[in-house]
Amino acid sequence: MTTLESGRPRVDADPGVYTPQQDTWMLCDAVAASGAAHGARVLDMCTGSGAVAIAAARAGAREVVAFDLSPRAVECASRNAAAAGFDVDVRLGSFIEALTVPPFDVLLCNPPYVPSPDTPAGTGLERAWNAGTDGRFVLDPLCENAHRLLNPGGVLLVVQSDCADPARTLTLLSESGFAARVVAAQRHRFGPVMASRAPYLAAEGHIAPGADTEKFVVIEAHLTSSNAGTQ
Repeated sequence: MTTLESGRPRVDADPGVYTPQQDTWMLCDAVAASGAAHGARVLDMCTGSGAVAIAAARAGAREVVAFDLSPRAVECASRNAAAAGFDVDVRLGSFIEALTVPPFDVLLCNPPYVPSPDTPAGTGLERAWNAGTDGRFVLDPLCENAHRLLNPGGVLLVVQSDCADPARTLTLLSESGFAARVVAAQRHRFGPVMASRAPYLAAEGHIAPGADTEKFVVIEAHLTSSNAGTQ
């Protein structure tokens, strides 16, 4: 659970693109601390500003491919990577498009995970955090498809809030052939989105009544099953 400031790249977030926050920096730190990206072919899903993809490049990845559903995010991440001096291949798309690419050694993701009454997750900037009624609109497909995106022995690093059931993430990854564990955890006060949604989240049982903090966790999972890369 080491925090490495050197894992945190300088990036700009354009209007309509998710601004890096505590969850982003936790994942960047985990990438640097794990050493998994060094010499690896890395996939960053839900790249947003490109901060995590750039952190992987800074950590010595031999190749980084990043995907996002937002054209604005693709443009923003591409520009941030170029400004940082790294060659990151940023593409428009989701898991469907990522599955058309040969498997990777490392998969990184800071997905939307905030429970929302909107299903699907909506459009615009809200799509960066709205994740359906249980907060798992992206997390479940990630857990179910990660083994198809990775080579044997591949590594997944994903960050999420405790409002979206990290235990389910661990269970789903285990069922897909991963050995998964929490490698970092931090508690922070609610940001504007969580604060505004607190009554709804409490009514739905995602947080305790009156809660004003959430715990972020980074989960590291190693693919041990022979079904790696199977399409």
